[in-house]
Amino acid sequence: MEKKKINNKLNNTERMVYLKERAKRHAKEFNREFKKAMNTAIMAAFGFLIALVWKDVITEFVDKISSKAPIQGKLFSALIVTLICVTGILILSRVFSEKENEKK
Repeated sequence: MEKKKINNKLNNTERMVYLKERAKRHAKEFNREFKKAMNTAIMAAFGFLIALVWKDVITEFVDKISSKAPIQGKLFSALIVTLICVTGILILSRVFSEKENEKK
């Protein structure tokens, strides 16, 4: 009976060590994922800030161009901004897909 108690204590100690290591592993994984999420959120905020700053510049530029064009107004502005944005999306898609392929 005494031998059973010793084995049981050892098993409890082993269990505690296992649970402690498991908790550390999960905490590290949580911290890593939290840092990734915070990094993404901060980068998105910076991107939004940059977009707001450039909005006025692009609007003024498009207004100057559209004032000289035969097609006046919002339609021409929307077409130019759409063209710029689609081009940017295509370029960024290729850059990020190349980086993803390099990681693999």
